[in-house]
Amino acid sequence: MYAASMSRRLPRALSQISKDLLNPSPLCPASEGMASGLPASGKWVLSRSFSFQPCHGEGNVLARSQLWPINFQKIEYNSIYSPILTANYSSEANTESTASSESAQELYEKMLKSVEARTMPPNALLWSMIGSCSNQEDIKLLFQILQKLRIFRLSNLRIHENFNCHLCMRVVEACVRAGAINYGLIALRKHNVYGLSPTIGSAHCLLMYAKEHNDVKLMKKIVNIMGQNSLPPQPGTVDIIFSICYNTNASETLFMYAQRFLKAGTKLHRSSYDIWMELATRTGDSDAIWKINSLRGRISKQYTIASGFACVKGFLLEHKPERAAAAIQYLYQHLPKKTKPQVQGELQKLIIEWPLEVAKRKNKEERQAFVESLKNDVTLMVTSILNKGLDLLVDSEKFPQKV
Repeated sequence: MYAASMSRRLPRALSQISKDLLNPSPLCPASEGMASGLPASGKWVLSRSFSFQPCHGEGNVLARSQLWPINFQKIEYNSIYSPILTANYSSEANTESTASSESAQELYEKMLKSVEARTMPPNALLWSMIGSCSNQEDIKLLFQILQKLRIFRLSNLRIHENFNCHLCMRVVEACVRAGAINYGLIALRKHNVYGLSPTIGSAHCLLMYAKEHNDVKLMKKIVNIMGQNSLPPQPGTVDIIFSICYNTNASETLFMYAQRFLKAGTKLHRSSYDIWMELATRTGDSDAIWKINSLRGRISKQYTIASGFACVKGFLLEHKPERAAAAIQYLYQHLPKKTKPQVQGELQKLIIEWPLEVAKRKNKEERQAFVESLKNDVTLMVTSILNKGLDLLVDSEKFPQKV
């Protein structure tokens, strides 16, 4: 009778035990019992999946099941080597981690030890390491631990997703800070072994580095990698690319990318059109100025200082000083009061600096003739401005005499 009764109860008991072991709700940090039992600074966060290691004590299965109820108040909690930690990294590091004075090497060794012990290291260690990277060797260690964490997440936690985008962007920022640009470019590739996802923010971070160093070659490499990894340029991307081209006088490169972006349907900011038009005035191409102005007019009818004076220069290149003076009058009348004082300075730049910028792109035989012709047109324009009664003081005698 006793044996028969036990044989009937055993399957039900085993079924109940299996449900208890697989149901994570008793360990959920949101439950009040656990929250009150753990220290305030060390509450666990349960990952969505984890591997259960059965105990190896003596006795039958029923006897072992009696070990499952745990009094959390008696546990010595270790925040670094806890067997149940979150696998998804949070978007922010805590205050202690950002103020950590540990070197990247020390943090790497801590995380490596944790991974080798088959436990997920705390988020704070990785965030601290990202903030501690200051050279190529640190970045190399960072990417090594990222690869190991990626493998650990896949094999032990069955998490196939990459790290969150905020962490990936901070990794790229660390690469830029340490001058490890080649590692930063890896983060723009969809298929990598580090669990990094390409984002437009990461691309902008690298492009800003190229802008600070006036590196057109690096800019082209970044744009090519973006195209290969499904990262379409945004209006902010165009602003940075156009700025690099403007600062390096890479007019042909700017025109090439402008046509490519417009063909792809990328929207341009008004500032991008300003840069584009201003670079067109440097080349002395009036046709390009009017074409760009026509495109700009589709998004904004209001002129800025840059776009307005680009049109003025376009009229001067076509030997139309009266139209140039009328354009300045229109611009002066319709600009906001706070920007009107800038007209005086831009007009002086047009007389002193711009003729030389255009003349440098002409053949040696044409330069002097171009400067003399432009001087006559500018003189007529200034006379027309004064006749219109505009409150602008212009010194046309500062016009360059020779190239």
